[in-house]
Amino acid sequence: MPAVKAANPRSIFAPEDWAAITRVSPWLGIWQIVHAWAVVAIAAFGTAWAWEQNWLAGLVATPIALALLGGRQLGLAILMHDGAHGLLHPSRQLNNWLGQWPSGAATGSDLHAYRAYHLTHHKFTQQPEDPDLSLSKPFPTSSASLWRKAVRDLTGQTFFKQRSHQFAAALRGLKAMLRGETGSSEDKRDTSAGRALNLQSRSGIDAPVANIEGAKTTARTVARFLLVQLVLLAISLSVWGWLPFVLWLVALATTFQLFLRIRNIAEHACTTTGSDDPFSHARTTYAGLIERATVAPYWVNFHSEHHLFMGVPCYSLPRAHTLLGKGGYHAKMTIEPNYWSVLRRVTASPTA
Repeated sequence: MPAVKAANPRSIFAPEDWAAITRVSPWLGIWQIVHAWAVVAIAAFGTAWAWEQNWLAGLVATPIALALLGGRQLGLAILMHDGAHGLLHPSRQLNNWLGQWPSGAATGSDLHAYRAYHLTHHKFTQQPEDPDLSLSKPFPTSSASLWRKAVRDLTGQTFFKQRSHQFAAALRGLKAMLRGETGSSEDKRDTSAGRALNLQSRSGIDAPVANIEGAKTTARTVARFLLVQLVLLAISLSVWGWLPFVLWLVALATTFQLFLRIRNIAEHACTTTGSDDPFSHARTTYAGLIERATVAPYWVNFHSEHHLFMGVPCYSLPRAHTLLGKGGYHAKMTIEPNYWSVLRRVTASPTA
């Protein structure tokens, strides 16, 4: 099918407004990554301290910490996404490093494979060629089905399934490296385009690998992921003990999976996407404090604006939303008041 139609910013924004919202700051992207890790440290070490003070304080603090940790893990994946668009830093080299290491590697993603895969999603949003179509196609669904998915997420079943697939592919890639195996030129092109990775998850995991080069890429991705986990474990042990790292790992296996799923649903499920209308390609969802701390960190909830103008850094998306409102474009967009509203919509009967 044809690529979806893009919006023309020149017909929507004044030149000075467009220049302002597309400016990539040399420090805001770095600050967001620092902020994400600072929240991780406060949540993990603060909860460990709470357990030392009183078991009841520890019991109260633990679910709060798991929610905050899962939210910042999703935040790191989102910041890697901004890096895939070249929006973390004006320097391409530093942008790629920030997206690959302190953000992407923490959750097991590969920036370069994700980049081309994700740009394909932008080009063919909700069309048969969209590699993310499987995330929104099953909706609307029943409340019971959605609850089952949430239970699988919060009990670690989704995590185990995804990571077992990823680690199996990594093992295949490691064996290929040790044997000196190489793929065909077509394999390498597929890998560089992200087709060997990221087909089923925005976080870059649970990816069916179709060739040797894709398996090698997965092996390198897993190596970076494990290295980051070792660094976090070393910091945890040297500062406090096992508990902060265990909290990080439990959140990665539970709340991160659930928040990732809710974010994916909110972005495109049950939207009236059409290739000729750029304002219908995605959904914007208003987010309160709790939602911004969990399912919608770093302005990811302004997803319609992101699809309309993917050269706008995440910290400028609220400004883009305001400008669109002043121009009278909100009526053309899919906007929900909160994430509960989205979940109700995607579990409603198609005839409701």
